Amino acid sequence: MVVAGVQIICKLIFSSEYTKAMEQNYHKDHLACKHCDKKLIACRYILKDENPHCIPCYQEVFAHNCYECRKPIGPDYKDLSYKDKHWHEFCFKCCECMKKFEYKGTQWHEECFICNVCKEPIKNKSFIPRGDEVVCIPCFENKYAQRCAKCNGVLTKGGVAYKDIPWHRECFTCSKCGKNLAGEKFTSREDKPYCADCYGDLFAKKCCICTKPIMGFGGTKFISFEERHWHSDCFNCYKCKTSMVGKGFLMNEGDILCPNCGRN
Repeated sequence: MVVAGVQIICKLIFSSEYTKAMEQNYHKDHLACKHCDKKLIACRYILKDENPHCIPCYQEVFAHNCYECRKPIGPDYKDLSYKDKHWHEFCFKCCECMKKFEYKGTQWHEECFICNVCKEPIKNKSFIPRGDEVVCIPCFENKYAQRCAKCNGVLTKGGVAYKDIPWHRECFTCSKCGKNLAGEKFTSREDKPYCADCYGDLFAKKCCICTKPIMGFGGTKFISFEERHWHSDCFNCYKCKTSMVGKGFLMNEGDILCPNCGRN
């Protein structure tokens, strides 16, 4: 074909025959293998990362080697893989009847190697072992996978467990302020998690002296008397400031007094 125009690759005007490939126009000498520079006019080639490669170069550079026969798995063959190993489809077969295939030293016909839940053949799909059984990914997620208590999504990795309840790390947040609680101090109320600050503001007893929440973190001690509460560090004589923890005391209009100050 002869036409006037500009080639995308070399930017030169067409004045003679050209070819069209990959939705672009090429001088015939410029459509070549990215790896060996072989001219690809009237030849089969494969695109990899938007670059053309002749079949031998593609097999040498990109194709996996079959675990059984050690030969490249070229573009004309189906590549079956499991745990980073690859086979030609015709090499992935039963050792006895020469039908496909073997798993954990046991031979199976392809149509017999099925998901234990849906009973559909696994073929070249991904699956998860459960004891002596195998389960396809969709069935495993629907029936066996742990699900997040908040979003009900499947936990595929990581996660947080609290009271034997699983959560995505990003879903394990304070029920009041939304702060992520993974690796943080927290407690719960009615099975809902709260950060220390929010729990203290919402539910904790308040000290009669400093008015701050009385939290149980770190073995914090407190004193209660007639529905009033104190941090142990705040439970002191109102006048002389002597600690009254574990001692007899008097109450005078809501103030704590040691026996000596109470008599004066």
